[in-house]
Amino acid sequence: MNLKIQRKLIARTLGVGVDRVWIDPERIDEVSLLAQRSEIHKLIHDGVIRIKPVRGTSRVRARLLHEKKKKGLRRGMGKRKGKKTARIPRKLQWMIRVRALRKHLRELKEKQIISKRVYRDLYIKVSSGVFHSVRHLDNYIIEHNLSDKLRR
Repeated sequence: MNLKIQRKLIARTLGVGVDRVWIDPERIDEVSLLAQRSEIHKLIHDGVIRIKPVRGTSRVRARLLHEKKKKGLRRGMGKRKGKKTARIPRKLQWMIRVRALRKHLRELKEKQIISKRVYRDLYIKVSSGVFHSVRHLDNYIIEHNLSDKLRR
């Protein structure tokens, strides 16, 4: 039995799409005789006609991916777009490096591994971007004999 016209009428009356209209398969003959909107409301009240809920996009897969990314997975080279400097700006890289170098210099001065004068010279060199890392700084101190206590 074709209920295309009845479905359209029900959908228009209730303000939903045709696909969201559910009709009880055992009472199709009652629905096929529909002609007025008042009859539709009566059948809805009786439970013969129902509206299916709106079907949304499932977030299950998205949540699983988010959990994996929180653990540090799925962040390899193949997932990266843009330059390295787009992910961590040059200025931020600079700040991280300089802060680490200055902290290391401060520790060396406090432990009296280097003198105040050497500290000041190296501090200026750090500011001018001479050293790439803490290890580079230590190697410079050793090579130029700026400390008796810092040895390889």
